[in-house]
Formats: sequence, C-alpha cells, structure tokens
Amino acid sequence: MDTNVLVSALRSQRGASFRLLSLVDGGGFQLCVSVPLILEYEAAAKRLCRPRGLSRATVDTILDYLCRVGVNQRVYYLWRPILRDPGDDMVLELAVAAGAKYIATYNKADFAGSDRFAVRVVTPAQFLRSIGERP
Repeated sequence: MDTNVLVSALRSQRGASFRLLSLVDGGGFQLCVSVPLILEYEAAAKRLCRPRGLSRATVDTILDYLCRVGVNQRVYYLWRPILRDPGDDMVLELAVAAGAKYIATYNKADFAGSDRFAVRVVTPAQFLRSIGERP
C-alpha cells in the first residue's frame, strides 16, 4: 500500500482507501510493511494530522496497528533507480522482497516498470475488486 493510499484513508472515511485500510486485518490479503515505509507513513500522516483534526496519538495508534498486523519484510537489495521517485522505488523493492502481487496506489504512472517484477500496480478500488470486495 503506497503512502498516498494511507493519507487518503486518513482524510476521509469514504472511498476505497478507507475501505482498504479497514480490511487490513480481515484475512483477505496481507499488508507488507518495512521500517522505511512505516517511517514514510508516519511523516506523511503527521504532516496531515493537524489540519485534519487528527491527533498525533491517533496517528501513532494507527501506525502501531499497521506494524502489528502487517508482515514486516526486510529488504536486502536495492536496484535503484528503477522508477522516477526514490520513495516509489522503496515501495517496489518491498513488494518484490515480499513476493507481493499488487501495489495499491493512486499514482499508477509513477510505477511504470513495475511489471518487470511481476507486480501489478492498481488503484485501491481495483485491488478491492480483485479480492472480491466492494470499493
């Protein structure tokens, strides 16, 4: 799950991002995380929290939850640069190391080249449909 999906879920309780976040521990899929990705989630979420009325403690609770239910994957290799944005390379490396089939993001174009690694880049709504859920 790319950072923009988490940020979207924190902004609104409507839509595919929030639905995806609410299903993280539901057994339909496994969320893969890494220390660098959680740190990126934290930075983005805490930038967002004040204007949106979220407390830092709430953000910490959400991140703690994602760390608890997500599969922590260590990434031992770096093939950067592959993608335009180094932050996106980090997400792709995590997906490949974890053997993930999908990356859920709103910036599909930024992941051009991911198909070389047999990773499908989809929107949250597309991912939800792929696991038999309504967006």
